[in-house]
Amino acid sequence: MSFVALTRSTFCHLSSSARFFSTSLRAQREYANVLVSQPSPGVALITLNRPKALNALSAAHFKDISDAMKEADEDASVGAMILTGSGRAFAAGADIKEMKDKSFAEAYTANFLADWEVITKLKKPVIAAVSGYALGGGLELALQADILLAAPSAELGQPEVNLGVIPGGGGTQRLARLIGKSRTMELVLTGRIIGADEAERWGIVRVVREGSVVDEAVKVASDIASKGRIAVGAGKEAVNAAFEMSLAEGLRFEKRLFHSLFSTKDQKEGMSAFAERRRAEWTHS
Repeated sequence: MSFVALTRSTFCHLSSSARFFSTSLRAQREYANVLVSQPSPGVALITLNRPKALNALSAAHFKDISDAMKEADEDASVGAMILTGSGRAFAAGADIKEMKDKSFAEAYTANFLADWEVITKLKKPVIAAVSGYALGGGLELALQADILLAAPSAELGQPEVNLGVIPGGGGTQRLARLIGKSRTMELVLTGRIIGADEAERWGIVRVVREGSVVDEAVKVASDIASKGRIAVGAGKEAVNAAFEMSLAEGLRFEKRLFHSLFSTKDQKEGMSAFAERRRAEWTHS
C-alpha cells in the first residue's frame, strides 16, 4: 500500500532510448524490484519496478535500489546515474503495510530508515527523472539526487501527516533548505500535493515539457559522463558542502578542491586542449 490508493495501473513503458542494455556496463546481477540498463555510454539507468504498488518503497525494494546504485557507483565505466520510475509513479511513498504495526521501541532500536541516505553517499552524480507521483518517501528519495527533472505529470508532496506521522527520510530538512521554512511547513503540516509547475516555481525541479523526462535525463547524464571524472566528483563534493558549512568554510573548502585539481593529468589535458582548440581526451587521472 502507498500514499495513493491506485494499485490497478499497469507499468508504463520506458522511453525507447532507455530500453537497451549495453555490454559496456559491467555485468550486474538481476534485481527483483529494479531494472538496470545503460541507455548511453557512461550512463547507468536504475528504474524502480513495483508497478502494481506504484513503486511503493518496501524494505526489499529499497535494498535493491541501494545495492544497484552502489554497484553502479563502483563501476569504472559509469560516469553518471539516473533514477526513475514509471509514467504513473516515480514512487508513491513508503510501503505502509510494512510500517503500520511497528512500535516506537522497534523503530528506535532498529534505527528505522537510517539506510535511506544511500544516494547522498554516492561519489558519482545522480539524476532523478520523475513522472507521476513522488510522495512521502518517494519525494524524499528524489530529493537526495543531485539533479531533479520532472515531467509535467509529476505530483510531489509529503502527506505523512495524514497517517499520523511526519517525514522520516529527510523531507523536513532537505525541503527547508531548498524552499524555505514557510513553504516546507505548508507541505508538511497540510500534506498538500503540488504539481510540476508549482514545484518548478519553488525551485524543487526543472520541468521537461518537450519529449520524455527520461530522454532528457539521459542527455544530461551523458554530458556529465563525457567530462573528467575527478573534476565532476570535486564539483559535486563542493556544491554539497554548501549545505553543511558556513559561507567562509565553504569558500575555503572550494578553493582547496580547486587547487588540488592542478595535480591531475586531466587539468593539464583540459587546459592544453582549450589552448590548442581541440577536444580534451580525459584519462580520469
